[in-house]
Amino acid sequence: MLYGIGAYGMWGLVPLFWPLVKPAGAVEILAHRMVWSLAVVGLALLALRRWGWIRELVRSPRKLALITVAATVISVNWGVYIWAVNDGRVVEASLGYFINPLVTIALGVLVLKERLRRAQWVAVGVGFAAVVVLAVGAGRPPWVSLTLAFSFALYGLVKKQVNIGGLESLAAETAVQFLPALGYLLWLGNSGSLAFGAHGAGHAALLAATGLVTAIPLICFGAAAIRVPLSTLGLLQYLAPVFQFLLGVAYFHEAMPAERWAGFSLVWLALTILSWDALRTARRSRAAVEAAKAEAEAAAMANVETAATVAAPPEALSTPSAQPGR
Repeated sequence: MLYGIGAYGMWGLVPLFWPLVKPAGAVEILAHRMVWSLAVVGLALLALRRWGWIRELVRSPRKLALITVAATVISVNWGVYIWAVNDGRVVEASLGYFINPLVTIALGVLVLKERLRRAQWVAVGVGFAAVVVLAVGAGRPPWVSLTLAFSFALYGLVKKQVNIGGLESLAAETAVQFLPALGYLLWLGNSGSLAFGAHGAGHAALLAATGLVTAIPLICFGAAAIRVPLSTLGLLQYLAPVFQFLLGVAYFHEAMPAERWAGFSLVWLALTILSWDALRTARRSRAAVEAAKAEAEAAAMANVETAATVAAPPEALSTPSAQPGR
């Protein structure tokens, strides 16, 4: 639980970090994040001596292609998020991660042909209504929120197909991103536009720390994922957008007109329905598993008793008067 709270808590508080690396632009910050993340993850893998997955990945062109798609999609997600935070759109960014579970469910239906329960359909419908309300209120679709929601949902879908560990996946994705990111930074340096090193050692250290900001929450998430039930982890994921929303309203003092409150209220209603349905389904599944286990144990005991009766010697089954010495 502490690992999960730590992961989502850090993701929720990360809007406090990105303004610190100004005046670097969003694209330069993104490039630093890619380069330094590979360095941090590489050191972690070196310490853990986890290299066997590389051979398997290289031998699978399909997985390499999927990793490339995942790296591209998460680059879009990271870049839009950094730009949104530094452009004063923290609340809009938080909405993207509130919507994300609903988009993930919709992709499951459209791509994986999954069947939804009635409550899930209701939640998706309420979420769609929320987007309409927000679009009408703002006079435009909430494209930042939608980009973040769809890119992260698509990223999760691709990662599901790749099926490798979180740390290993991040290493592979940042390896794909590394050369383009490094090339962009070298181009900025050659043109005299590079912020790294131009604003003092402290600013350069903050840009280098983007690798830690990326890797540490993911490592905590990986530790939680193998220890915490999926239903609990699904509820913990709402910590991040809640923290982001509170920071946007209370710390960055972003405007919250009535139509935005209405849209957010509908999203929260949809997530409440979704969470209630997930918890109810998890309880039913646990009850069914326990009932099946009890039935199997009872059947096993009956089989043991039957086997003991069949294997008993004849004298054990005779009457006392027929036994020797009686």
